[in-house]
Amino acid sequence: MPKNRLRLGVNVDHVATVRNARGGAVPDPVRAAHLAIAAGADGITAHLREDRRHIRDADMARLARELSKPLNFEMAATEEMIGLAEQLKPHAACLVPEKREERTTEGGLDVVGQAAALAPAIARLAAAGCRVSLFIEPDEAPIAMAAKLGAPVVELHTGTWCHAVADGHADKAEAEFQRLARGAVFAASLGLEVHAGHGLDYDTARKLAAVPAFVEFNIGHFLIGEAIFVGLATALATMRRAMDEGRAAG
Repeated sequence: MPKNRLRLGVNVDHVATVRNARGGAVPDPVRAAHLAIAAGADGITAHLREDRRHIRDADMARLARELSKPLNFEMAATEEMIGLAEQLKPHAACLVPEKREERTTEGGLDVVGQAAALAPAIARLAAAGCRVSLFIEPDEAPIAMAAKLGAPVVELHTGTWCHAVADGHADKAEAEFQRLARGAVFAASLGLEVHAGHGLDYDTARKLAAVPAFVEFNIGHFLIGEAIFVGLATALATMRRAMDEGRAAG
């Protein structure tokens, strides 16, 4: 793998969303994870929500047991989830904000306001062998606090930028892109590994890949949606090509 090649993590949550719409066992998110790895994914992300709206405990256990590539356990910093991570020992644990009423994660974790609660959670996860990541906004205050708390990785929330692009708000989109680029550079300057995720598609992933401070993109909903039409392997190959094109251009 080239030294500056971006890693692609694939989130399989919404395979489970389709399964749970009817109940039963299909489509199987663990099968999707294996297919994604066979198609070139560098890792798998799954978010076990408090209400189990998509991924379930049994899914996480199978993913932790069966995967040949790193598992990123996306989770709220609750006692229940920390305990599960301590049992499963995934490669990475990404702490995210979570509200029952939201359809999807709506913004970054308030690491400044919740620092006192997050510090012991990060310490416990690290002691369990998990590489801790914090899903945050691309601003200096939360990035600096993430470094202070000892998390080795930050994942910058790209949703605001992606929504501005999709809505055709060019000025806001450019401002948000610059915010992400500045945030990534600042985080890297503090020694943090910088990931990105939320709402990325082929075009936004290609553009963001030109920022060399980013190391990994985690993408789920768009890829699973594309897979309905072209198949998961083709969707991943197209995303991989877009990311490589963006990185080369940068």
